[in-house]
Amino acid sequence: MAILAGDIGGTKTLLQLSEAGEVLLERRYDSTAYADFDALLADFLREAETRDVGEISAACIGVAGPVVGREARVTNLPWRLDADALAVRFRLGRLRLINDFQAVGYGLQTLRGEDLRVLQAGRPQARAPQALIGAGTGLGEGILVWCEGHYEVLPSEGGHVDFGPTDALQRDLLAWLSQRQRRVTYENLVSGPGLVLLYRFMAEREPARVDAALLAALDAGEGAAAIHRQAEAGDPLAGETLDLFLTLYGAQAGNLALTCLAAGGVYVAGGIAPRLADRMADGRFMAAFRDKGMMTELLQAYPVWLVMNPRVGLQGAAVVAERLAAKPREGR
Repeated sequence: MAILAGDIGGTKTLLQLSEAGEVLLERRYDSTAYADFDALLADFLREAETRDVGEISAACIGVAGPVVGREARVTNLPWRLDADALAVRFRLGRLRLINDFQAVGYGLQTLRGEDLRVLQAGRPQARAPQALIGAGTGLGEGILVWCEGHYEVLPSEGGHVDFGPTDALQRDLLAWLSQRQRRVTYENLVSGPGLVLLYRFMAEREPARVDAALLAALDAGEGAAAIHRQAEAGDPLAGETLDLFLTLYGAQAGNLALTCLAAGGVYVAGGIAPRLADRMADGRFMAAFRDKGMMTELLQAYPVWLVMNPRVGLQGAAVVAERLAAKPREGR
């Protein structure tokens, strides 16, 4: 029988049906094109019916947002998911909802050497905790701990912790944002929307260096991709904005590594990092990661990898669905 795996993000949703490791159907959807997940899943399963997939024995859906019991809420969409209701409506057998970065964490075991880029070799310790962080529409985080022969993944909403500036520019950034919102978090800055905020901050500081076409593109909703394109074309202010973004990203990755003492390694995933792989490798990200005063030497020993495979969350959801399918019925 088939299993269903899903990866719900604020921008895109991936769904996959597989059986015995063979992919039967996989589709990518624009999340914002649907009022709720039920409608999206109905479209997917309607197509699956034309392929005579048959009964779905187990399903796992990774959700970009908090999961409480059998229910989940997508942080950057007005979607709420109820595992029991979904299982009954779509005849899914057993269904589990997990945080999307939990899914990424389980997917790490499926990666090959070419899926990872080394940012810091470090000295990894076997079975030690591992940390996972990734910027996309939001900022996801997770912690992996060794349990009964494999890594289990603990969900986290650590991207929503308070932003802590480390230099004069960042203190100005905090003051600028504090005039616009009550509380400033790392997700406000280390995410796709955060990159746009950072450029607007830099543009207000130095209006003479602003590219009018880029500002118009941001006003039209083009977002972070427009800043990246402009930086690659040689725009200094766009490039400095990316540098600031990576500095903040590295700092929070280091914070997470210290929180769980990630001697097993730190994985940087998410949709943005692979697009900035060359900039991430230029040393700025890792310098901010290690800049922790008396803890600097400790962080120098932690390996750091950049995850280049964009399907890692979907693959992790499939791992969990396979485990569900293998359990006795009472193990739901």
